[in-house]
Amino acid sequence: MHPIRIAPSLLAADFARLADEVRSVEQAAADWLHLDVMDGHFVPNLTFGPVVTQAIKNVATKPLDVHLMITDPWRYADPFLDAGADWLTFHVEVESNGDVRQLLRHIRARGRKAGLSVQPDTPVARLAPYLAELDLVLVMSVFAGFGGQKFMPEVLPKVQELRRLGFAGEVSMDGGIGSSTIASSAAAGTNVFVAGTAVFGAPDRRARIAELRRLAEAAR
Repeated sequence: MHPIRIAPSLLAADFARLADEVRSVEQAAADWLHLDVMDGHFVPNLTFGPVVTQAIKNVATKPLDVHLMITDPWRYADPFLDAGADWLTFHVEVESNGDVRQLLRHIRARGRKAGLSVQPDTPVARLAPYLAELDLVLVMSVFAGFGGQKFMPEVLPKVQELRRLGFAGEVSMDGGIGSSTIASSAAAGTNVFVAGTAVFGAPDRRARIAELRRLAEAAR
């Protein structure tokens, strides 16, 4: 069984103080740092690219969990790997734009971990052809594009289905994760929890991360 990992989403950080925000959540015992990369095309929002990712890598000590919410991950995978992504995840919904299996193998050949993500309305069956190539599956519990959305519990059976299909890698959940939602996600089989406002909006980030970890571990 994979350990519980709390991955604060830097989308909720104060970008004017990004280095301080990274240090803050690392000191608060975060396991990974989650970076939401948006292109204004696959999703209607824009965030940051490889240059900012590299700047984060320069100050981070925890693994960078980079989530590409973009139409063309084939074009941008190497720039983000060069910038320091330790885990690189893209969306199965763009599979018609290129060779998914080839890109997953390329990421792993570069010594990094490869992931695929599914939107709330995408069936897990879309992932089935690629499971053997994956280190991680990211289940979106909101629609990709903006932080602060409400958790969608109807996605929880997807995690259970992944486990029934025999997927033994890490299962991450992103969207609306907080004290009231993390237990049900952990009970379904999730072990990586992307939390943005729940962590960065907490007055005591260390206490919040400890609370999230405790609730997740108790629900397994």
